[in-house]
Amino acid sequence: MDYLWSPWRYAYVSGAAHRDVCIFCEMASDPARDRERLVLYRGQFNLIVLNRFPYTSGHVMVAPYQHVATLAALDLDSMAEMMALSRMLETALGEAYHPDGYNLGMNLGRSAGAGIADHLHLHVLPRWNGDVNFMTSVSDTRVLPEDLNTSYEKLAPLLRRAATRT
Repeated sequence: MDYLWSPWRYAYVSGAAHRDVCIFCEMASDPARDRERLVLYRGQFNLIVLNRFPYTSGHVMVAPYQHVATLAALDLDSMAEMMALSRMLETALGEAYHPDGYNLGMNLGRSAGAGIADHLHLHVLPRWNGDVNFMTSVSDTRVLPEDLNTSYEKLAPLLRRAATRT
């Protein structure tokens, strides 16, 4: 039997469920630590952050500052900005990665697959024809050609520039 090792996943599976502090609230709390926490952009009601455990290169999340678990509890201004930032992300990801498509999605509630069930967030992932999606299904392994620092360097300036156009 062959093995593909993904030791970086251990940090997620061993610690994600055992946090006392919400990661999104923590990210929002200190703008001076944005680079360290992979916060790419701060809007008025939401932040955009790289997923530390990505499915693809360029996997980002839009999370409201408001700590709520459901769309029904999210205020309308935050929800509207979440969609506007997603549109901005589509442009920035397109420029940085030239994907063939995108996945956008939310997992609301632990039974729906939410890793952080108490603070809703929207995943935005670039996708390519023939990408390595089967690796996840077959061997619980991600194949990423780019490290998170490189993704940060690509996307942060594009999002700042896109924000000045809106």
